[in-house]
Amino acid sequence: KAFHEMDRVSRLLNRYDSGSAIGVLNRDGRLSDTPGEVSDVLVRALKFHESTGGAFDVTVKPLVDLYKKHFADHGKAPSDAEVAKTLKYVNSRALYVDGRQVRFGKEGMGITLDGIAKGYVIDCGADVLRRHGIKHGLINAGGDIRAIGGKDTTTPWRVAVQSPEKDGSYADIITMVDGAIATSGNYEVYFDKEKLYHHIVSPESGQSPLESNSVTVLSANVVDADALSTSVFV
Repeated sequence: KAFHEMDRVSRLLNRYDSGSAIGVLNRDGRLSDTPGEVSDVLVRALKFHESTGGAFDVTVKPLVDLYKKHFADHGKAPSDAEVAKTLKYVNSRALYVDGRQVRFGKEGMGITLDGIAKGYVIDCGADVLRRHGIKHGLINAGGDIRAIGGKDTTTPWRVAVQSPEKDGSYADIITMVDGAIATSGNYEVYFDKEKLYHHIVSPESGQSPLESNSVTVLSANVVDADALSTSVFV
């Protein structure tokens, strides 16, 4: 039942599916009769945009698409002028959510929920487990993890955070009973072999931040940890 719920919510938030709510929003620039889960994620995304001073911004899709296409077509990064032109379409303050009505304030905008959707989906699965009386569980979705009640009544979960070098070592090993962990890094999805351009981009500069290779955040739930690990990385 938890897997079924996670799959259901994932389909709603999948920007690669043109028929999903997010796919329709990106195509048409507006949504009416928006599913409650989608509205919930978008409202949370806007709150994180506000609380992080703009570091978290789901409207960076045009930038991510620009880098992906330019490297695929030309094998190199876009020019500063192309990045500056695309930045005009990036601003969560031009994303309007009013109940079940959602719209963009400018034509050409788009959203990607890569920095928050997985956390939300995992939390939905964890809620199902709790409702069905599961007292000890762990959901592992790559860099995002939700722990419930320890391995048993006396043993906590131990979670290893992979080294950005991917050499088999660990950046840290975290012991926890209840809560969530999310890691954002530049070592899984990147466009150049030097990893100077990757899937996390700053909504202010339009560039990939280079200060960190990996950021891990612990929180009570995964949606917060997911959004904040991306925000701190930026």
